[in-house]
Amino acid sequence: MDRTGFEAFVLSLPGVTLVHQWGNASVAKVGDKIFALLSGWATDGDLRLSFKCSPMSYDLLPELEQVRPAPYLARAKWVQVLPGAPLSSDELQAYVREAHRLVAAKLTRKRQAELGLEALIAAGPQKS
Repeated sequence: MDRTGFEAFVLSLPGVTLVHQWGNASVAKVGDKIFALLSGWATDGDLRLSFKCSPMSYDLLPELEQVRPAPYLARAKWVQVLPGAPLSSDELQAYVREAHRLVAAKLTRKRQAELGLEALIAAGPQKS
């Protein structure tokens, strides 16, 4: 997933803001809480996608090549996907969509309502 594709996709999700911070990172937030980021901090210049995931996904995804617990964020069940990981663009989008839902579900009901997220939360996890 390139930066343009990542940014367009996350901005299509309800209640999302996108900021550029920490140098060369595109940071996707819902209700001011981060759910995914695309960083270019690596010395090789490659982009790395990091996102929040469910406990089950957190246990399974790092078993794939080029997927690992996200540095500094692993304790909160985040993974980092490196170039060459065996995940399609559709699969990555599904994981980012679920990250958005997981983080949105932790917002207060008032904040969920302000962002128009009630239906998303009520729908529960999405099947890919």
